[in-house]
Amino acid sequence: MSIIGVTLVLFLLGLVGWLVINGKKLGDALRENVELRAYLKKEADPSAKDSTELIEFIASRPYMRSYEYVSKEEAKKRYRELVKEDFDTVINYNPLPNAVFFHVKKNYANLDSLNKIREEVMQHPLIWTVDYPQGTVSNLNKRIERISVILLIIAVLIAISVIFLIDNTIRLAMFSNRFLIKTMQMVGATRGFIARPLSVRAIINGAISAVIASALVYLMTVAVQNYWPEIALLQDKKMLIVLFVVLLILGISITLLSTYRSVLKYLRMKLDELY
Repeated sequence: MSIIGVTLVLFLLGLVGWLVINGKKLGDALRENVELRAYLKKEADPSAKDSTELIEFIASRPYMRSYEYVSKEEAKKRYRELVKEDFDTVINYNPLPNAVFFHVKKNYANLDSLNKIREEVMQHPLIWTVDYPQGTVSNLNKRIERISVILLIIAVLIAISVIFLIDNTIRLAMFSNRFLIKTMQMVGATRGFIARPLSVRAIINGAISAVIASALVYLMTVAVQNYWPEIALLQDKKMLIVLFVVLLILGISITLLSTYRSVLKYLRMKLDELY
């Protein structure tokens, strides 16, 4: 029963930890999805030389994650696919400029950094202007920060609750061994001799509980991925392994500490108090 109780609370903690990990990954993915568009001047020569020099300039920036050169013809094709109309029926020339669409790394996806990036890119002689959705970036960062704080608070509260729940579970399990502990003490057994087998069992039970809880969390992630395949893109296997290691350490540590505290408690009590 103690293994089942510890497993359930560790599974709850693992579930919250998985949500925190994926919440962070989702926030990073949304930040890196912000697109900046650098439009070339009309007089800029879209020749291979100018295009290569511009792309090399863009690619050399430390904040650059990905980039794409979009010619006037490609921009016209995308416009036609987006609005399902063709402006050739109204005007006889292509007003869309050549451009470079690029995404920055997650650490730079905030208004201050993007404004500095915009100013730096516009210093290039071929660039006319740089545009990005300022309102979207501002709202996105505010919401991500708010959700991150909420998830962190929930994780801390759950972690504290898990510690108390595991401690109470182990103390209840040790309650049935109180007479055995006292009897061993009365026949001359030392504190270490009494606590050693109970501590070993606590370590084994804590490890078993953590392994079962980790397996349940993993099966849950697989089930979620089967239902929402997009979630697989957010999975961080390294962080998931770290989460399982944390569950193992918590399961063993809290179980061992609670067991040892219970042993000391019953060793200090008088025989009459055990009833």
